[in-house]
Amino acid sequence: MSRKTDVLTRIAEAFERMNPPAATAPDFDAADAFMWQADPDALVPVTKVSRVALDMLVGINRSRDTLLENTLQFARGFAANNALLWGARGMGKSSLVKAIHAEILTQGHNLKIIELQREDLPSVGRLLGLLRGVPHRFVLFCDDLSFSHDDEHYKSLKAILDGGIEGRPDNVVLYATSNRRHLMPRDMIENERQSAINPSEAVEEKVSLSDRFGLWLGFHPCDQDDYLAMIRGYCDAYGVDISQDDLRAEAIEWQATRGNRSGRVAWQFFCDLAGRRGVAL
Repeated sequence: MSRKTDVLTRIAEAFERMNPPAATAPDFDAADAFMWQADPDALVPVTKVSRVALDMLVGINRSRDTLLENTLQFARGFAANNALLWGARGMGKSSLVKAIHAEILTQGHNLKIIELQREDLPSVGRLLGLLRGVPHRFVLFCDDLSFSHDDEHYKSLKAILDGGIEGRPDNVVLYATSNRRHLMPRDMIENERQSAINPSEAVEEKVSLSDRFGLWLGFHPCDQDDYLAMIRGYCDAYGVDISQDDLRAEAIEWQATRGNRSGRVAWQFFCDLAGRRGVAL
């Protein structure tokens, strides 16, 4: 009898692992930022977000102003668009999202940001169920979003944008960053056109995903003046004393060793400079 009981207990435990209990509603007052994790489902509070001040982001004024206005509309309770920030790597796409969230908080609005990993997109329906009807407004943030040829995660993303019978909750908006305008490599699009029975339909299903974002904000490589202005802004903000001539010579040499200019390269040079000058960040 005890052996049968043990077998039934193991079977019951296996079913529980296969069908975990629904996540309980978190304490949204515990933090302004959260990370979503699946299996088991949970919203993990983030007490300190890694970000820079909005006024330190140089060379992206148009994208900054557009996304800030969209986010302000949303935080005030009005309609707003999902946003896709695409373009050159290291040019401040994810930094802009986090900086704008901080700016909205300083203006006294109740806005939460939730980071969602691409690998957890299949669980997004359960996340939306937790957020629907809650008296807070949420920015879902998916960083470095892209899909490969055999990736089906993009179908889950449609539930956040405008698909599904329930639609997107009124208190949720999605901001995603990607190096690719259509969230997939160009060669993948060409392969679909060449191998599919109906090439236009094969491509349309995947490309239409990016069309569901109301805002497309492009980020392009910075020029040398913007690159130097970024570093000067960091020096002024953190109190690193260096002449403009020395900064220019050292920064251009650093950029030459990296083979490109970007906001990320500017920050990496500044970290090295601050360390050599004995300034803690």
